[in-house]
Amino acid sequence: MPFSKNEKIILAILVSINFTHIMDVMIMMPLGDVFMNLFDITPLQFSMLVSSYAVAAFFASLLAVLYLDVFDRRKAMLFIVTGFTVGTYLCATAPSFLFLLIVRFATGLFGGVIGAMVLSVVSDVFKFERRGKALGWLMAGFSAAAALGVPFGLWLAEVFSWRVPFIVIGTFGLILLVIMFFYFPVMRGHLASVDKDRSIKKVFGLIFLDKNQVNALILGFILILGHFLIIPFIAPYMIRNVGFTQAQITYIYLIGGLLTVFSSPLFGIWTDRHGAVKVFAILMVLSFIPVVWITQMGPTPVWLALVATSLFFVLGSGRMIPPQTLITAAASPRSRGSFMSIKSALQQLSVALGSGVSGFVVVFDENEQLANYEWVGYLSIAVCIVALFLAPRIRVAEGN
Repeated sequence: MPFSKNEKIILAILVSINFTHIMDVMIMMPLGDVFMNLFDITPLQFSMLVSSYAVAAFFASLLAVLYLDVFDRRKAMLFIVTGFTVGTYLCATAPSFLFLLIVRFATGLFGGVIGAMVLSVVSDVFKFERRGKALGWLMAGFSAAAALGVPFGLWLAEVFSWRVPFIVIGTFGLILLVIMFFYFPVMRGHLASVDKDRSIKKVFGLIFLDKNQVNALILGFILILGHFLIIPFIAPYMIRNVGFTQAQITYIYLIGGLLTVFSSPLFGIWTDRHGAVKVFAILMVLSFIPVVWITQMGPTPVWLALVATSLFFVLGSGRMIPPQTLITAAASPRSRGSFMSIKSALQQLSVALGSGVSGFVVVFDENEQLANYEWVGYLSIAVCIVALFLAPRIRVAEGN
């Protein structure tokens, strides 16, 4: 069944919000050398700039657990995107490292809740039978940001100034706010079933005493953990072990991201048509091929290495769509916003844990190349196999 005009408008707005938010998250990484030279900071201090956003997002997501379900989705979304937009503009004005660190943290307080809000709205608007297709389009927005964020951010910073990417992203946010004000509908349907008792014990108990929601949260955590065991060292491994130049790293994100723009909606349609568990199992097993290929690759022609990384992008993002469909259906409307907030908080923890574990395992060898990356690949596969057994245990909650 095709989407209605109103559903298409809502989905287009959500995809645009997701695109803008992911670009803001990703824009820091390719500008690392710029910030280290400009503010005379160490790599550790730069990592603080990147992680400050995730730390803020973690705490904001926990706070949102108590309050996200008691507001009209439209008002909540307008408030969150406003704070995110203001914070991004302030990043462009930063005169010092400390100022930028503070405003990145502030931006993360709002941006960290965007993902939970977007998934809550999708779950409210699209019934479970059509949700995979909607999530496929959302993932396409993520992929477009991955494809455009790195090369576009570097180009703007090189041609104009490091401040321009933040100005552009902030302007995207401002335009979205205007569009949302006129076209985003009031969404209060979930309020009728929301418990008025918003104590920590009551809200968290409603979620963690439900085995189905706990299984869904564990599944989401495992999926991100398996993904981010691989992600942090793809670029440096390609440079030090495979033979890429720094400029050629852009091709990984550009080609892989553009391919997933087309593949993600297709995987979403397959999820609705053939079932989330079946499609998930197929895509997950297939994704092990590029994981093993990438983590054990030696000197390789660039075009062939790009085949491997592009497969990882396509299958790695594709394997997220079916389980996300299951996870969004694990909670009823009365606790959906709170559930998504906890999911978002756990996602931030899994990103940090995955990056930390891979950083502990991977070391430099005597030739200054990266060693033990293949063990990270094996660990990622082992973690993802657990997800294969957990996914069939997720049940669709009432109201989906």
